Amino acid sequence: MSFISKIFGLGPKPVIAKSKFKKFESLKSSPFSAKTAGSGYKMRPDEYYITASVELGNTTTKCIICATNLNTSESYLLSKVVNMTRDIRPPKPKEEVFGKTVWGIELSKESVSELVRDTVIEAAKEAHINIEDDLDFVVRSTGVTAGFATPEESGKLIIALANGCLDAGVAPRKMAPAMSIDNFPDRLKDYTLLDKVMFDGAVVSVLPPKGEEVVSNEMEGELVTAGIKLGAKWTKVDYRNPCVSIDFGSTLAGRVVNDDEPYAHTVGNFLGLAGVIADSLVRGTDKVDKKGGAAIDLYSKDILKKADWKHAKVNAEKVHKIIDIRKIPMDRNRFGTVPVKPEAAQKAGTCLIGCDVGENGDRIPDLISLGEELYKNDGLPTLFATMDHVSAIIVKRLLDVAFNENIIVPGSALGITGRAGITGKKPELILEYTKDKFKDCVFVSDGLALGSAIMARCMNSMGTIKVPVGGKQGGPCILAARKKLQQKK
Repeated sequence: MSFISKIFGLGPKPVIAKSKFKKFESLKSSPFSAKTAGSGYKMRPDEYYITASVELGNTTTKCIICATNLNTSESYLLSKVVNMTRDIRPPKPKEEVFGKTVWGIELSKESVSELVRDTVIEAAKEAHINIEDDLDFVVRSTGVTAGFATPEESGKLIIALANGCLDAGVAPRKMAPAMSIDNFPDRLKDYTLLDKVMFDGAVVSVLPPKGEEVVSNEMEGELVTAGIKLGAKWTKVDYRNPCVSIDFGSTLAGRVVNDDEPYAHTVGNFLGLAGVIADSLVRGTDKVDKKGGAAIDLYSKDILKKADWKHAKVNAEKVHKIIDIRKIPMDRNRFGTVPVKPEAAQKAGTCLIGCDVGENGDRIPDLISLGEELYKNDGLPTLFATMDHVSAIIVKRLLDVAFNENIIVPGSALGITGRAGITGKKPELILEYTKDKFKDCVFVSDGLALGSAIMARCMNSMGTIKVPVGGKQGGPCILAARKKLQQKK
C-alpha cells in the first residue's frame, strides 16, 4: 500500500478479472494476437478452443460460451445466456421428480433437459457459432444439491443436463475426453499433449479428495478453483498452488488447496448457503416476489450510492446471529441443505467447512423477516450495503475456521467468484477483512464458466507449456513431472 493511501486510511484496491467479450468473427479474422507475434510462441497463428459451460443453478441456469487462445491461455466470452431456474416448467404427471432447488422448485429429467436445450441453442445463436462445426467441448455442472438425499443422486441431474445438450445438437464425443489424437479435428492436433500425458483426474494440477464423494457439490468446487486460475491470467496475480477458492452462487462452493507437487491435494471444501442469504433478505421487501425473488432482480450499479455503510455493518452483525459457520460435525449428513459425508472426508484428509442458516436453512423465514425490518427502517440502498457486509463477514468466518484447522498453507492466494461475492463493494470489504492473511487476492467473474473451459482442456491434455495455468506459484510447467509420475504407474 502506498504512503498516501496509509495517511488517508485507504485500503488496497481489489484485483478484479472481468470477463472480456469478443465476437467469434473477429477471432477468426485475426490470426495473430499482440502477444503471439514475436513473443516466443514460434509465430504460429492463434487457435481458439471453443467450449460451452452449461450450469443449472438454484437461481439461474446459464450457458456461457468461451474461446480460449491455445497459445496464450487467455479466455474470451462469446456469449452468456442467463435464464431464471424458477421459470422451469413444472414436472408433468408421469414425470419423476428427482430433486428440488434450494427454493423448492421441483425438477424432472424432462423439464431440466428442455430448459438446458433452449438455453444452449440461444447461447450458440447469440455467439454466432454452429454447434456441430464450431463448438469443441461442453462441460455440464450444477449447484442444485438441496433437494437430493445423497451426493450420488446429483448424477441424475448431470444426466438430464447431458440429455439437454444432446437435444440441442451437441455430439456425445464433445462431452467426453478424447481417447487419442485421432479423435481431435486437424486444427487442434498440434495443441494436444495426449501423446505425452493422459488425463488422470487432476484438473489444473489439483487432485480431488480420495475415495468416495465427500460432498455433492465437489465438481462445482473443482470448476471454480480452475476457473479462478484461468481468470487470473488477465491479471498479475499468480493464482496457482497453494490457493483458496470461494464461490458465492446461491449455494457455497470452493476449496483449500495445498502445495504438494506435481499435484496439489484438496485439503478443505466449502459448502452450504451463500447467495440464498442475500435473496432471503431481499424477499423481505415489497420489491420482489416472496417465493421466487432474488437479489439479482433488484441489483444495479447505482443502488449503493445512498447507503449508510456504518449502519449496514451493524445490520450485518444482526444477520450473522442467524448464520452458522463451522467445521461440519461428524454426525451430520447434510449441512446448509447440502448432502455431506464427514466420515469419508476425514478418511480423505479433507476438512469440510459449512455455512448454514439455522439448521439446513430452517431459519430462512427469520432472515426474510429481518430483511423486511431492515428495509422498512433503512431503505433499499442500506439493505444492499448490509448484504455486502454480510458476504464479507461470511468470507472472514469461513477463513477463520480454515486457519484454526491449520489447513491453509502460508503463501496461499485467495480467489473469490460468484454473484454474491464480487458485486457492489464486497471485494473492498473482503480485502479489509482478509488483509495480511494471503499473498494475493483476486476476484473473478464467471469463474464456473472459465472452469469449464480449462477443465475441457485438462481432459484433453491441451496445456500451454510457456504460460502454464497449473503448477506451483512462481514455478514452471509441470509436464515433465507429470510424465515421470505417469511412467511410474
